[in-house]
Amino acid sequence: MELQSMQQQIIEQLFSGNYHDPFSFLGMHKYKEKTYFRVLLPNAQQITILDRLTATPVLQLSCIDQRGFFCGYTSGLDTNFTYILQINWGDSQQIIEDPYRFGTLLRNTITQNHNHIFSFEILGAHLRQLEDIVGTHFCVWAPNAHRVSVVGKFNFWDGRRHPMRYHPKSGIWEIFLPAIPAGTDYKYEILDANGEIQLKSDPYAFCNQLRPDTTSIVSPLPPKYQPTKQQAQANQRNQPISIYEVHLGSWRRPHHNNHWLSYRELAQTLLPYVKHMGFTHLEILPINEHPFDGSWGYQPLGLYSPTCRYGSPQDLIYFIAEAHRQGINVILDWVPGHFPSDASGLANFDGTPLFEYADPKEGRHRDWNTLVYDYRSPEVRQFLADNAVYWIERFGFDGLRVDAVASMIYRNYSRPDGEWIANEYGGNINLEAVSLLQDINEQLHKMQSSILMSAEESTDFTGVTLPPSVGGLGFNYKWNMGWMHDTLDYLQLDPLIRKFHHNKLTFSVMYAWSENYILPLSHDEVVHGKGSLLRKMSGSPEQKFATLRAYYGFMWAHPGKKLLFMGGEIAQWREWDHDGALDWTLVEQPTSPHAGVQRLVKDLNFTYRDTPALYDNDHNPQSFEWLIVDDNENSVFAFIRYAANGDPLLVVSHFTPVTRTQYRIGVKVAGEYQIILNSNALIYGGSDIHNDKTIFSQPIKSHGCNNSIELTLPPLSTLYLNLKLPLKMHSQPQRSEA
Repeated sequence: MELQSMQQQIIEQLFSGNYHDPFSFLGMHKYKEKTYFRVLLPNAQQITILDRLTATPVLQLSCIDQRGFFCGYTSGLDTNFTYILQINWGDSQQIIEDPYRFGTLLRNTITQNHNHIFSFEILGAHLRQLEDIVGTHFCVWAPNAHRVSVVGKFNFWDGRRHPMRYHPKSGIWEIFLPAIPAGTDYKYEILDANGEIQLKSDPYAFCNQLRPDTTSIVSPLPPKYQPTKQQAQANQRNQPISIYEVHLGSWRRPHHNNHWLSYRELAQTLLPYVKHMGFTHLEILPINEHPFDGSWGYQPLGLYSPTCRYGSPQDLIYFIAEAHRQGINVILDWVPGHFPSDASGLANFDGTPLFEYADPKEGRHRDWNTLVYDYRSPEVRQFLADNAVYWIERFGFDGLRVDAVASMIYRNYSRPDGEWIANEYGGNINLEAVSLLQDINEQLHKMQSSILMSAEESTDFTGVTLPPSVGGLGFNYKWNMGWMHDTLDYLQLDPLIRKFHHNKLTFSVMYAWSENYILPLSHDEVVHGKGSLLRKMSGSPEQKFATLRAYYGFMWAHPGKKLLFMGGEIAQWREWDHDGALDWTLVEQPTSPHAGVQRLVKDLNFTYRDTPALYDNDHNPQSFEWLIVDDNENSVFAFIRYAANGDPLLVVSHFTPVTRTQYRIGVKVAGEYQIILNSNALIYGGSDIHNDKTIFSQPIKSHGCNNSIELTLPPLSTLYLNLKLPLKMHSQPQRSEA
C-alpha cells in the first residue's frame, strides 16, 4: 500500500509537470525478479510492450490512470532486453521507441573540458544515431529549474510528455528523442525556481524561426572549416587591410517579394562588388538571430543561430566559402557585451539570473535597456568563449570584431556615481570581463594563429592590442575612434576656421603606434540623425564632394588599416536606413559625382594594395614622417610613408577651397616624381586642376630638405606622389631626426 501510495504521488506529479526525476520512474526498471514498465502518454487507449528484435508482444500494460498512465510487470526477461511501444490511440495505432529506455549520453560535465570538447558540441539539439536508431539529443543548462521538458508539435507542446533527465553536478538536463529529424521545431518548457512555467528558446540552438516567432529548430552542427594559407596571410599586420562594412539586409533589396537578398544571392552580387572595388575584407554586422530589425543584430537572442532572414546555416557557409574563393576574408561583428531581456531568451532563464549579473547595478545596461552577461560564471564564460570558436571553426569566419568592448571592461560605463559596483580592489575595471577577453583571444589565436580580432574600444584603455602575457587584451587591432572623431570634427568646420583646429588632423600621429589601429568610418557615424558622411562635409554640394574625396585620400594614406561602411563609397546623401537599400541610382550615371567618388574609393583600394609604403611597415613608427605639419594658414598637410625596404610615397592633403599655385614642398631625395593619384581628377568628379605628370625636384631648400618640388595644389584635394627616378640611383631616403 505504501508503494502504491508513493507511485500515485509520482503519477500526480508527472501529470502536473512537477516531477524532477522522470528517468528514475518511467521506462523499464528491474526490481528483484520482476521487470516493470511505466509509460505516460496522455490520450493513449492501450499500450503493449513489443520485443524490439522480433516485434512480438511481450506485455500489455494496464491503464492505471485514465489521463494516460500505463504500467505492468513481467518475469524472466534478459538484462539486454530491448523493447518498443505499440500504442492504440483509439482511431489509429503507432509503434514508437520509448525515450525513457535510453541511458545518459553525457559522459563528462560541460565545464571539465579536458578533451577539448566545446560546449556547443554537447548542449543544444544534436542529431544522433544510437545503433540503428536516429533521433535528436537535447541538452540544456538550467541548474535551478524544478523540471525541464522538450516541447514541440511532435508532442502537442505538452511539457508532461518529455520531461528531461537532470544531472545535479553540472546543472544540465538531457533527453534523447528518437525519430526527431532536422527541421523539427522545439522549445524548452521550464518549471523554474519560483514554480512558474516558462517557455524558452534553446540558448545553443543552431537555427531559429524568423521573428516574431522565437521557436528553435533542430539543425545539424556544421562540420569544421579548414582555412587556407591565403586567408591567413591576408590578416597579417604587414598586409593591406581594407574592410567593407555591410549590413546584409540593406545593402541591396531584391525585386521579388522577399524582404532581403539571401546568403546565396549575396554571394552572387555583394561578393563580386567587394572584389571589384578592391576591398580585401568584408565585415558583416551581427547575424546572430535577433528579434528586432532596428537593432541591426546588436541585440541578439540566438548567439549560436545565424539569422534565417537570409537563409539557412548551410547557405551562410556557402557564402563564406565563396568569399574565400574570390580572395575576400570575412569578419563577423560579434556581441558578447549584452543581450535583450525578451521572455523567450536568456533572461531569468531558470527563474534566476542565470546568464546575467543579479544586481541591476552590474546586470542591466542603462543605455540599451539590455542585460549584461555574468562574466564571473564559468558556464557563461564558456558559453561566450565557445561561441567565438563556433563562428571561426564551424563557419570559416576569418576574424571577429568585438562590439562595445568599453562597456564590458568598465564597471561604471554610462553609470552615474552610486549606480555601479566597484571591483574587489575598489576600481572601475571589470576584471572578470578583462580576463574573459584575454582568454578568448588566447584560445582563438592558439586554435588559428592568423585570426583577425579587432576591438571597438572607445577609451584610452592601455594594451588592447598587447598580448595577455604582458597584461594586454590580446586583440590584433583596435578601432581608432579618436582619429575618426577628430577628423570628422575638422571637416565639418568652415574652411576659414580650419586653421584654428589644425591639430585635429595631426594629433592622431602622436599615438598612432600605441596600438595596432583600424581607421573606422563605420555605420555608427551615419545613423540617429548624424547624417551621411557627405552631408557632414562643409560647404556647397561641390565642396562637400571634393572634401570627402580629399578625406578618403588622407585616410587611405594615414597609418592604420581601413574600414568604410557601405554607402560611403557612393557618397550617399541620405543617412543609412536599415529598412531600405542603398541609393544605387546615384551611380547609374557614370558622370555623376557619386560615381566619381565610387571610382576614387576603388582606385584608392588598388593603389593601397599595390603600394607597400602604405601598408607593409604600417605598425612601425619609422613608416611615417611629417614634411609639413604646421601650415595651418593654408590647411596643408604633407608626409612621407615608407615601405619596409625604404621606398617612399609622398602624400599632400589640402583642405581649403582655393587653388594654391607654386606651392613648394621639401623632398628627401632629389629626382623625378610622379603623381599617381589626385582626388581632384576629372574622373572622380573633380575640377581636374592638375600638375604635369612628371615633376622634377629642384636644389632649393625647403622644410629642412636640400631639395624640393613645386606643386599646384587643387582645392580640397589629396595627392599621392611616387619617386619615379632618383637623381642618384644609389641614394636612399634620409629621415630627419624629428
